Amino acid sequence: MAFGERLFPGKYVYTEIEIEASPETVWAVLADNENYPAWNPYHVQVTGKMSVGEQLIVYIHKPNGEKTSVKPHLLRLIPNQELTWGGGIHGLFYGEHVFLLEEIENGRSRLIHKEAFTGLAVQFVPLEAIDEGYALMNEALKQYIEGERK
Repeated sequence: MAFGERLFPGKYVYTEIEIEASPETVWAVLADNENYPAWNPYHVQVTGKMSVGEQLIVYIHKPNGEKTSVKPHLLRLIPNQELTWGGGIHGLFYGEHVFLLEEIENGRSRLIHKEAFTGLAVQFVPLEAIDEGYALMNEALKQYIEGERK
């Protein structure tokens, strides 16, 4: 843990949604970054190889209309369970973005979609729109998957 991560509180985003599909079905969509433009209103495009250690470019359209991009590295990739990327400068501003899939009753899935921001600069970076963006993304994923199954 870096110096700035111990002294200053972080900011955390936590969302979850239940989807009428197996974790394998949800994973197939979530891990297919080339297809993000077809369903994802928040991470409108993700380029790069989905392989641990690889750098991605994530193009973001915030709910307030702002557009930005980040260049995280893929940290964990456990098929049908977890996709995690992270980036920034430890101690100054670092974000770790996590998608977790859990199987729940009747062949359904729970997607836990969260992010932790740490470092000295976190308190100065406006992160309020992220909750809304993740909720929009979760709902779009649910609609995309459940709509394809009907």
